[in-house]
Order: sequence, then C-alpha cells, then structure tokens
Amino acid sequence: MRIKVLVKPRAKEDRLEKVGAGEYVAFVRASAERGKANRALLKLLAKHFSGQARVVRGWTERDKLVEIS
Repeated sequence: MRIKVLVKPRAKEDRLEKVGAGEYVAFVRASAERGKANRALLKLLAKHFSGQARVVRGWTERDKLVEIS
C-alpha cells in the first residue's frame, strides 16, 4: 500500500492524523537534520500500520510517498 504523508518535524508529540483517502499528516518530535525526522516517521508508520515502511519519493522534502508492506 502506498500513502502520501506530509511531515511536520519538531512537534510536541509523535502522532499521525488521517486527512483523506491515503493521505496523512505526521507530527514527529525529531528535527529534520541528518534524516532524524525520516527515521522517526518510518518508526511511527511501522507501529501504526503494523508493518514495514519505506520512503519511495521525497526523502529530503516534507511531502513524501511512503510504501507500507
């Protein structure tokens, strides 16, 4: 399954909000430097969907396409 995710780094808490069909907003406490926010995002998605997650497109951007397996 592929989903679109808008990442908001340096949030107060790690959480995931569904905003549409296959579209989410992820709030992560980690900063966006050296891939910390991406790693926090993948961990959050893996926990939420009970599977593995990987960024397909947008590794250096806030808008990402993520594949969940």
